[in-house]
Amino acid sequence: MLEAVIEAVELAGEGILSVYHSDDFGVEQKEDNSPLTKADKLAHNILVEKLEALDLGPVLSEEDANIPWETRKSWDQYWLIDPLDGTKEFIKRNGEFTVNVALIRNHEAVFGVVYAPVKEILYYGEKGKGAFKRCGKGEVKPIKPAALPTVDGQWRIVGSRSHTSADFDAFMAGFSNADLVSVGSSLKLCMVAEGSADLYPRLIPTSEWDTAAAQAVVEAAGGIVLNWETKETLRYNTKDNILNPYFVVAAEKSDLWLNK
Repeated sequence: MLEAVIEAVELAGEGILSVYHSDDFGVEQKEDNSPLTKADKLAHNILVEKLEALDLGPVLSEEDANIPWETRKSWDQYWLIDPLDGTKEFIKRNGEFTVNVALIRNHEAVFGVVYAPVKEILYYGEKGKGAFKRCGKGEVKPIKPAALPTVDGQWRIVGSRSHTSADFDAFMAGFSNADLVSVGSSLKLCMVAEGSADLYPRLIPTSEWDTAAAQAVVEAAGGIVLNWETKETLRYNTKDNILNPYFVVAAEKSDLWLNK
């Protein structure tokens, strides 16, 4: 399964790059006013074909999300994908976008692959089997989160490049000694998974396909992705809409940030 999914995301990445290096992105506006490009559609078609061939469950994609709750609520296993996470970053041509593929089992992200085509960086993780990173065609290396800083230590906090909120600003005000790094797409979660960031508070809305693949990587690496209100693990396909609650990503629970 791993080899097949990696092949699929790399093929989707090639398709995305063919549009990325062209003169026409074919940008449209979806009903929620978010952008849609030729690359989103191309990657969607590639991934759906490859994943359906694995016969491990249905596919729910950002670009084909109109599957009724009455159908979805009976799923105990399915693929949850974002063919091009970070379309705004794609349009800006800053390279900070990813292909996200997750396998959801009983509301839990148990396997995930995140691929950044421009950067040629691949992350993947599976429950109980660890998380890994590969740069280009280089060696595959295991990853894990860094130990959290002390209360007075230098915190590396990652935030969205294209979105912010008053809640996020208020959270940041609780840290007197922090470096804020702004990054696009699911790369933010992967930075915590690999130990290059300490904390990622997401205090604005996201959809389930934005987080599932990278959550699987974070948790396989030994980190946590928690619902900000309940402090319980973020779960999937539990209600009729696909919006996530606010959440936070870290190596572990700690009073140093839980009470911020």
